[in-house]
Parts: sequence; C-alpha cells; structure tokens
Amino acid sequence: MLSGHYAVQLARAWPDAGPGLPDADLLLALHARRSASSIAAWAQAHPQRPLLVALTGTDLYRDIDHDASAQRSLALAHRLIVLQDQAPLALPPQWRDKCRVVLQSSTRRQTLPKSSRHLRVVAVGHLRDEKDPLTLMAAARLLRPDEGIRIDHIGAALDPALGEAARETARDCLHYRWLGALPHGVARLHIQRAHLLVHPSRMEGGAHVIMEAVCSGTPVLASHMSGNVGMLGVDYAGYFPVGDAPALAARFRQCRQDIATGGSSLALLQAQCAARAPLFEPRAEQAALLQVLHECRP
Repeated sequence: MLSGHYAVQLARAWPDAGPGLPDADLLLALHARRSASSIAAWAQAHPQRPLLVALTGTDLYRDIDHDASAQRSLALAHRLIVLQDQAPLALPPQWRDKCRVVLQSSTRRQTLPKSSRHLRVVAVGHLRDEKDPLTLMAAARLLRPDEGIRIDHIGAALDPALGEAARETARDCLHYRWLGALPHGVARLHIQRAHLLVHPSRMEGGAHVIMEAVCSGTPVLASHMSGNVGMLGVDYAGYFPVGDAPALAARFRQCRQDIATGGSSLALLQAQCAARAPLFEPRAEQAALLQVLHECRP
C-alpha cells in the first residue's frame, strides 16, 4: 500500500535491532497494547515526528477499557486508524477527533454457480470464544438434515473445548461439517461456492472474511454487533441478534425458501453486498491510508 510512495521498513519493534537501517520519519504501529513499548519509545525519542497507531478489535472492545499501556498509546498517537465505520464510537470521546477509518480491502473473486438443490452456508474463522462458534453449532442442531441446508465450518480449534463441540455437532448433525483449518485459497473457494457466509462474532474489529465474501458475490449473515455493522452498514438486512441460535436458524430457513420459491430476501442481501463491494477495493484502502499519512507529514 505504501511502498510506491514511502521507503517502508517492517520491524517487530522500535527501535529496530537490524543493522544499518536508517532512522525513520514516521512510525505506523499495529496494535495499541502489543506495540505499546515501541509507541512509548518513539514518542520519547521523536515527540515531533508523526506517530500513527492502527487499532484492532481487541484494542477497541477490550484492552483500552482496562490496560494502561493501551490507553497511553491512544494518548501518544497523532492519528488513530480503525478498520470499520462504527469503531470510532468505541474510543473515549477525547480521542475521536484524531481517529480515521481505513477500510481494509480484498481481491475480487469470481462468483461461482450456486446449487439449486440446497442452501450452502459457510463459516470461516478459527474456533475461539470471540467468534462465537457455539451459536452456529446450536443453530445447526435446530435444523433437520432433510431441510436442504448444509453448513461447512472452517477454522482451527484454538480452544480445544470448541473443537470437541464441533466434532460432536458434526457427529450428531449430518448437515454440519467441521473442516478444520484450510489453506486460504481453499477457504476462498468455499466462500465463492456458498450461498451465504455466516459470521456470528461477539467481538470484532473488522473481519477480513466479510470483505472476502462481499468481493466474491456471496452475501453475509452477521451478528448485529458494532464490528459487523461497521463493515456492512447500519441498513444491511442480514443481521441476527448476537448469540441467538433460533434467529440464525430462521434466517437459514428463509434463505432456503428463497431458493425454492424465488423469494426476495436472499436477492436483497446480494444486492446490498454488491453495492458495498467498491468500499473494499485495494485502491480505496490505499487512498485512505495515504490520506492519513499525508495529514501527518510536516
């Protein structure tokens, strides 16, 4: 994104221990808490040089509420970069003026033909509490195998207990498959073939998989929480309440009925996602990021 306009050095920490690297004119730090020591060191050594901090979901919706180092990073930064439209509202009011939204981007993928025999749903995300995979599994248990709804769940079991829950759900529900971790390209093919991507997160800073679905012509069902609303828009029709498995199962049934009868709800989601797709173009992300850096140049 920046190499055509800036001489970019990538480092795990600042000051960087690599030999022979020139001093930098600007620091762009990723993660307020994890990069806190680098942020503090830069601010002390170069208080007049631009300091930008890109915030993650765990920064916004957890760390800045109680972690002193993350809070200090907010105070020291000249600009705060967030990844979706609702994220500035999670910041303390005194820091919102220096916050800028930079939507991440994804490459476009061809929309692949969809089956008319059943509704194919895919969820992509490692199994951990923030992604709330249990709500998807509970929704699968509410569906009968003969309803024509098939669910593929992609992601490694970062929490062993959630992995065991996925195995039990796959054993009990023939229409649910847990595929574990897959290579990125294979996961994207699953997204391209699906009628729907489901994203049931409890905490989210701006999920890349939502962009990948939208840029593949695959509409999204997402939990109604700020990280997802900031990606898909306040008027998006594909939300369900956080943690509400019956509501999610009902949305699956509605979309399955649309395939059988030519109903409009699935088509509406497709149209809304298609309208949103240009926001996730690489050129749009690059332009937004360059604008933030331009603001900070002396």
